[in-house]
Amino acid sequence: MGISEEKASLRTRYRRERNERYIEHSFAHLATLPEISEAAIIASYVSYGDEPDTTELNALLISMGKSLLLPRIAGQELEWVNWNGSQETLQAKKKIYEPLGQAITNSSQIEVIIVPALRIDRRGYRLGQGGGYYDRALKGLSAWSIGLIHPDEISSADLPIEEWDIPLKAAATTDLVLRFTS
Repeated sequence: MGISEEKASLRTRYRRERNERYIEHSFAHLATLPEISEAAIIASYVSYGDEPDTTELNALLISMGKSLLLPRIAGQELEWVNWNGSQETLQAKKKIYEPLGQAITNSSQIEVIIVPALRIDRRGYRLGQGGGYYDRALKGLSAWSIGLIHPDEISSADLPIEEWDIPLKAAATTDLVLRFTS
């Protein structure tokens, strides 16, 4: 089995495991991290389905005066749009919500990027949904990156990686932050 097939098999398994449980989650504790508390511009996302819920965290970041950017798919890339917290400025596109409005022109201003993941291993590599959008976005950013996962989604085994996979700087559950060393 090749790496792509192995990743596809893991995605199927991890999605099924996620669907089999319900977990209360709040990521408000992330606001106290120095990388987040000191940042002015933060990129996040609107969670969907069984992903860890970003609703409270996104609202908290906006209330702290942060410029909160949300992703929108543009071809094979993510572009970032400033979001004020209004649900009326989101539109459903397939399974996800994307922000309406003008995309920013300089993503290098992003100081922190919060990303979704199905699993994250001890090296900081994440298994995402398989589109590669976040790996492409991370490649072009110097921002501090953190993935949100449920408590049992930290992989003790190394995940399979390909040359374009970008490790995160940290992973967070509702009660834990793991920092990775390069």
